[in-house]
Parts: sequence; structure tokens; C-alpha cells
Amino acid sequence: MKNKHLSNHVAIIMDGNGRWAERRGLPRSAGHQAGFNRIRSVVKTALSHGINYLTVYSFSTENWNRPEEEVRGILNLLVDNIGREAADMHRQGVKIRHIGRLESLSAEVQDAINRACRLTQENTRMIFCFAFNYGGRAELLDTARSLIENNIPAREINEETFSSHLYTAGMPDVDLVIRTGGELRISNFLLWQAAYAEYYFTKVLWPDFTPGQFKQALDAYTRRQRRFGRAREVSIY
Repeated sequence: MKNKHLSNHVAIIMDGNGRWAERRGLPRSAGHQAGFNRIRSVVKTALSHGINYLTVYSFSTENWNRPEEEVRGILNLLVDNIGREAADMHRQGVKIRHIGRLESLSAEVQDAINRACRLTQENTRMIFCFAFNYGGRAELLDTARSLIENNIPAREINEETFSSHLYTAGMPDVDLVIRTGGELRISNFLLWQAAYAEYYFTKVLWPDFTPGQFKQALDAYTRRQRRFGRAREVSIY
């Protein structure tokens, strides 16, 4: 049963795949596979708690600076796995939505993402927003370009108009941002949408982020009193 104080939109910065693999003497690709597998249990937990929107940060515009072999492995991982995961989400009534610069990805990756989105486009139980080749600054630049290209007069541009041209148009702002892996930064993620979000940082690496730990983050959120525009101390669990 959904708690009335529970988050409507949760966003997750999935950090720690590489370190998870290195601590086990495994190649970094094994960490990325483990991280991809973790998404399934987190989606199920979100569904069980009545969350309507779940956004995950899976590949940023800055990740292209990683070693070429690692980047190629991540792209291959997406192509090889997204169809199976999309089918599982489809059975659960989850709609997949991509945000990011899709057009700059290879045709093979674009096709894999588009097929997943088309398969699930009629589902309404939850929206799973997949941020791949995403950057917050890039999104704001693309939004400004969209406003100009659509000849929106400057006097008509307000927060509502601006939001309607974001990648996330039609989605509510983020209530809770979770970052795994122990880092205390937002890394260019949903800069506009998470302006008043609550933040939950955990040292747990993403492949080890269990449903119980996800529930712990959600419980921490329900205990907070949201203070829009007022300072709050940050803690790490």
C-alpha cells in the first residue's frame, strides 16, 4: 500500500559498478552487467511501493571520456539486454521512456532503445525513465534551442513553458534523488527537475543496492519534512 507521503518520482544515480567489479578481481564489464541486472529488482520494489515515476542515470554525456573498451562494452550490454528487460517490464505494466541525446548514438543502439519504448508505450502502471547519453546541461541547452526553433516569444517563456520543452516534458519534478557508491554530488543529473528534491546518499555500490536498501531510502524520505528553498543538512548512510 502506498504511503501518502511517499515519493511520486524517484531518480537514482547508479554509481559503483566499476569499483564493485575491481573489489572482486573482475573486469569492469562484469560490474556493469551486475549493475544492469540490479535494475530489475529496483523496478519491482518501486512498483510495490506505488511509485509512479522512476528515473535511472545509466550513461552520461561525460561517460564518453571513459576508456574506449569500457564504453563499447556498455553499449553492447545495452543492446544485448534491453529487449529482455523491456519484455519483463511490459509484463508488469511499466512504460519505458528514454531521455538524452538519442540521435548521437549508433543506429543499433537507437533501434534497441526505440523497440523497448514502442513495446511498452501503452503501459500505465509506472513510467521507467532511462537516462542514456544524458547530461543536465545538455538538456537545458537543447531546451533553449527548442524554444527558439519553435519561435516561442520571450515574454511567453515561464517555468511551465520551459518544462514543456525538457526531455521529461509531462513528467512531475523529482521528489527523491538516491545516489549509491558513496559520492556526494549530483553529477549533472536532472538539474531543473531536481531543484527541490530530497537527496539520499549511500556508500552501498549499485550492484549491491538491494530492495531492502531501496526501502530504507524510501523510509528516510517519508520521515523528512520537505522544505522548499530552505537549507537542510546532508547525511550519508
